[in-house]
Amino acid sequence: MRFVTQQTRRLMLLDTASLYFRAYFGVPESVRAPDGTPVNAVRGLLEFIDRLVKDHHPDDLVACMDADWRPQWRVDLIPSYKAHRVAVETETGPDEEEVPDTLSPQVPVIEDVLDALGIARVGVAGYEADDVIGTFTGRATGPVDIVTGDRDLYQLVDDARGVRVLYPLKGVGTLQLTDEAWLREKYGVDGTGYADLATLRGDPSDGLPGVPGIGEKTAAKLLAEFGDLAAIMAAVDDPKAKLTPSQRKRLAESRPYVAVAPTVVKVAGDVPLPEVDTTLPRAPRDPAALDELAARWGLGGSLHRLLATLET
Repeated sequence: MRFVTQQTRRLMLLDTASLYFRAYFGVPESVRAPDGTPVNAVRGLLEFIDRLVKDHHPDDLVACMDADWRPQWRVDLIPSYKAHRVAVETETGPDEEEVPDTLSPQVPVIEDVLDALGIARVGVAGYEADDVIGTFTGRATGPVDIVTGDRDLYQLVDDARGVRVLYPLKGVGTLQLTDEAWLREKYGVDGTGYADLATLRGDPSDGLPGVPGIGEKTAAKLLAEFGDLAAIMAAVDDPKAKLTPSQRKRLAESRPYVAVAPTVVKVAGDVPLPEVDTTLPRAPRDPAALDELAARWGLGGSLHRLLATLET
């Protein structure tokens, strides 16, 4: 992996699928290529990247990809993990995720355009984009901006290292800048504590059951009282600990879940990342390929604006 070591360099990590899903639903499907194929996700993502580069001036940029959106090692621990989003089960590779019919064909176009632009694109077999982001973040030597619509990545927020999450509220023009102060005000935890809170609370959108009867507010109170998940579970066996009888019972009954859930909830930090140049490109890596893609898919002003921004 090639990183420039000056502390002043800012790394921006894109949760790419999260962003192109938002682009797909935020840009009308009437935005089409000359042959009539919808390209709303493609053009919307280009607009997103343009705005992010303009507003936040990263020195390095990585489009992190889901090479495996539902890794088997997570499913082995919690079989319900993302099970409700499986469209097609496969025996030889990752299950196929349920994706809108007109979005799936746009993903290869997005990948081709990013490659022609020279924007680093990284996905690793057996891992989600979250894990790629977690590993890049752990290895970074300067500040990191993580752009995602997935709150799971709040666990990476770290003021001391300059790691924050830019969470899109409306497009990417309005971003929630998530730092430790915001997390403490909203959830009563810091970045590290958010993973414990998410484990206790669960997440129906990911098929994580959580501890029955312990929602977000109760989880936050327990973490404020005991410090972390391990201390909460230790308190279950301490008759003097400040747990209600129902909390004690539910936590005790949930030991099998709590034993494995943190591994599922926490992003991996040891993904074998490939050698990649993360430097934000100032000119396209493959101008001829980019011209061909622009003409075929009618990328027009979206691409031109991004190219102009990259040149400045």
